[in-house]
Amino acid sequence: MAGELRTITTDKAPAAMGPYSQAIVAGDLVFCAGQLGIDPATRQIVSGDIKGQTRRVLDNLAAVLEAAGSSLDRVTKTTVFLEDMSEFAAMNEVYAERFGAHRPARSTVQVAKLPGTGGRVEIECIALRR
Repeated sequence: MAGELRTITTDKAPAAMGPYSQAIVAGDLVFCAGQLGIDPATRQIVSGDIKGQTRRVLDNLAAVLEAAGSSLDRVTKTTVFLEDMSEFAAMNEVYAERFGAHRPARSTVQVAKLPGTGGRVEIECIALRR
């Protein structure tokens, strides 16, 4: 039916920490909730620097996108939330590696605090389904 929404859930990414979904599919679009650098197996923020957290965030987003019938190469827009804008270059290095030649539209903002303990980066995205 036109206009139907479908909730996406995968155990390959951290479960939602509140009353929201990992992603929602609406037509040909996938709207992914923000992902933190949480290891889904331990439910803890990965240790290490911003690069390690960014890798985990993008792994989590990739898992949610896969469950929704999409992938990182189908992402049209991302929003990156950083606790410290001085870590932008290091985050951006990992981001560029993971997206390769694909360059989604992006906004990056500094925030006062992210959910949980120890999170330094959160990324949400919108993507096309395959």
